[in-house]
Parts: sequence; structure tokens; C-alpha cells
Amino acid sequence: MPDEIRAAFAAAAAEDGIELETRTFDWLSEQGHVGLERVAKARRDPAIGAPVVAALEVLAAFYARLKGDVSVLVAARENLYLPVDLVHVSSGTLIEVDGASHFTSSRLAALDLYPAGAALGFDIAEHRELCRSLSASSDVLSRGMPAKGFGFGGVLRERAYHDALRDLATPAMGHPPLIRIAAVDGDGAAAYAGRRAELLALAT
Repeated sequence: MPDEIRAAFAAAAAEDGIELETRTFDWLSEQGHVGLERVAKARRDPAIGAPVVAALEVLAAFYARLKGDVSVLVAARENLYLPVDLVHVSSGTLIEVDGASHFTSSRLAALDLYPAGAALGFDIAEHRELCRSLSASSDVLSRGMPAKGFGFGGVLRERAYHDALRDLATPAMGHPPLIRIAAVDGDGAAAYAGRRAELLALAT
């Protein structure tokens, strides 16, 4: 999310007394699902064992569908963490605010692999519909840019994979479902207003 959208969203939340921060997590790194598995095993927490295994199955299948190179994940740096847009620290809730570039055909392919009953903090049907309506224009954004593990033109696939990683790894690691909010017009304050009631509930 661009800094100005993040700042506008956080400022609107702050007016309601909701404090949001930027933060990183050791299980959300450049190593993707390989790093998630490594960190989860190191914690030896039985409460996350089965949820992480289930998330890994879906993420590995999606990574393969996107023709990602797993050897790149294995060789990636363990301490290069992926950013999270905003975090409500007291509840442990992660929040992502998605511009139009997130609603692509690759993202739709990921959403179609999510298991029924997946713990999500957003309406998956709504996000699928946004992908269908916006992908014709969003797919051309950054199309020619390379991405680690995906090669030339792989940025769109990398973004879709990282979004899926955030969605599925977050509840698997014991956090509340990740809240994902569309801001396709780039208006952070309006994006907050649209989900204000849900976000106010975080502070109660």
C-alpha cells in the first residue's frame, strides 16, 4: 500500500481511538511458505501445528501453479521480512489495504484455491468479483518487471502469492483472521469508513 493511503487510513482510525502500527513478523518473510514452515517447527507449539500444515498445502499448491521456483525460497534470506500494512497490536490483528494492483487474474487463481471455511477477515466473494472486474487493467501493471522465484514478468504472480501467504499464514500462526480492505480508488480514509464498525470492534 502506498504510504499516503496507509497514512490516511491510520489517521482516520486514530480519530476513533484505534492505534495502528506497521510491524514485521518472523514467519512472514522472503522465504514464503518455506520460512513459515521453518519458524512454526522452531516454535514447537502444538496449537499451530495442524493449521500451519493445512496452510502449507494450499500455499505450496498455489506456488507450483504459478510456476514459482522453490529453490529460490530455500535460498532466500530468513531475516528479510515482508511488510504488513497495519497492525492493531493489542488484538494482534493484521490489516491489509489493497489498491487496484492487487486485483488480478493471478490473485483470482489464488482465491479459487482457498479451502471452504478458511479463516478470512474479508468477503472472498467480493474480492473475487473485484478481480474479475479489474484484472483486465490491473494485469498490465508492472507486467514486464521480474520477481524472485517467478522470473521476468513475475511481479503480478509474486504479489498474488504474498497476499495468499499473508491471508493463510496469519490465522495459522495464532492471530485473528487478517482483515483485507479494498481501496481501488486510492482513498485511505474512505476505505477506513467503509469498514469502520468492524474496526471499532477491535478496540472493545
